[in-house]
Amino acid sequence: MSRNIETVNTYLDGFRQNDHEQILSCLTDDIEWTVFGAFHLTGKGAYDRAIDGPPDLVNPPHLEVVRMVEQGDVVMAELTGTVRRVAGGEMRMSMAEVFVLRDGRIAERRAWVVELKENDYR
Repeated sequence: MSRNIETVNTYLDGFRQNDHEQILSCLTDDIEWTVFGAFHLTGKGAYDRAIDGPPDLVNPPHLEVVRMVEQGDVVMAELTGTVRRVAGGEMRMSMAEVFVLRDGRIAERRAWVVELKENDYR
């Protein structure tokens, strides 16, 4: 396993445990995070404040890697996930993530998150 994929796996494991310190240790200081259709932020401080997500969701999420592909310093991951809702029930998601790494740390994360309301594709 490459150093970049190890970093992404460590990062994802941090999200599975809601471990801010572990997540932040995988990032560059000038990290950029974009969730298309939702937000864009820059820097570890802003990233740390956004880790817990919206207040109507209960951490940690359950994340499963479907596949990862690496080319140079870019790792792409297809994920599925679920997270509990404060009001009850859960949100199911399909996600595509692009991680751009620099010197073994994530410098940019680009995410597409689709909520699945009916089945595994809709």
